[in-house]
Amino acid sequence: MGLALLLVVLKTMALRTGNEHYNRSAQFWAKIFAINFAMGVVTGIPMEFQFGTNWARFSRAAGGVIGQTLAMEGVFSFFLESTFLGLFLFGEKRLGQLGHWAAGFMVFLGSWLSGFFIIATDAWMQHPVGYETGPKGEIVLTSIWALLTNPWVGWQYFHNMTASVLTGSAVMASVGAYYLLTSVHAEYGKTFVRLGVIAGCIACAVLIFPTGDGQGKMVARHQPITLAAMEGLFDTELGADLVILGQPDVEKMKLDNPLKVPNMLSFLTYQRWQAEIKGLRNFPKDLWPDNISLLYFSYHIMVGLGTIMLLVLGVSLLLLRGGELYRHPFALWCVMLLLPFPYLATTAGWITAEVGRQPWLIYGLMRTSEGTSPHVSAGSGLFTLMGFMGLYMVLGILFLFMVHREIEHGPAPELRG
Repeated sequence: MGLALLLVVLKTMALRTGNEHYNRSAQFWAKIFAINFAMGVVTGIPMEFQFGTNWARFSRAAGGVIGQTLAMEGVFSFFLESTFLGLFLFGEKRLGQLGHWAAGFMVFLGSWLSGFFIIATDAWMQHPVGYETGPKGEIVLTSIWALLTNPWVGWQYFHNMTASVLTGSAVMASVGAYYLLTSVHAEYGKTFVRLGVIAGCIACAVLIFPTGDGQGKMVARHQPITLAAMEGLFDTELGADLVILGQPDVEKMKLDNPLKVPNMLSFLTYQRWQAEIKGLRNFPKDLWPDNISLLYFSYHIMVGLGTIMLLVLGVSLLLLRGGELYRHPFALWCVMLLLPFPYLATTAGWITAEVGRQPWLIYGLMRTSEGTSPHVSAGSGLFTLMGFMGLYMVLGILFLFMVHREIEHGPAPELRG
């Protein structure tokens, strides 16, 4: 999704300057985008099927709600994105440059709409709104508008989409750094590094504020138990400290070897240095997240990796002035090695969101244990999980091979007059 935005930027630069260099850059990244799109389709379909196979009671109870956004994602977003992606990949000569730009913009629009409907589904599970409970316990949607304008949606959507921009930017900058270090496709390498670093810096800043700040305040307001677990806070505190490092000992309900910033958590959450933050002891244990250590470490890994990316991209942005970055091997190595960081940070972020919601499948309405398929045993679920893990590993290897082949081939050579 982030790469779709960068494709539009490259096509806009090609349209404004008339420089074929930017057009060929867009063609190169369109191939990478197409591989990602194909893998997303193949791996995403089983995820929707599992609502019926593994989560039958959840689907029966909430299908009338989540089915709305999932259907809109397929009918509106997926077909919009896939149709115009075909035109973008194969229709440039017939469409002309302006039409090709429009096709690229529609791919961007479709992918970001898809993200919205998926996030709206998850946001309802995090903070259910616009519903009533029927006579048989089913959850009935009373307002599609309330579902789509759920206050949880806004911050989660923009935080997620900004993370996707950071991921696309880091990949683009990393590939560009690789080209510069190997002295292959050097001019394209400079373009990729410049665009990736600039877009990545902007995305990093927006991830911290306002989107990360807004999302954190939503968690504090609606899921205070999750906030306490994320921060390893066991006791209620006035002027709670922000934990930088430490290891939660859940049995003894304390944080080992903590490195803290005094009063900062209270300030960041409520803009008051002495604001009260409730600890886990204030809540019944049966409402605690199932795996507090996983939640705590996932959150801090996400924040830690984000901080590293901000530092690397920020220094790289300073080195861009005067083109120093292009001649600085150590800095280029740092940019190139940044490649896996946004993937790891995004994964850690989603683990934080989903483990943090536990023990609820629909927060406050349905526990995770109540949403499973009653006739599917744990052994059957584990067996199919292992099967899909193996299949996805094979697909992952195929994905890496195809992307590596495109990177090795590089952008099409520019015609010389």
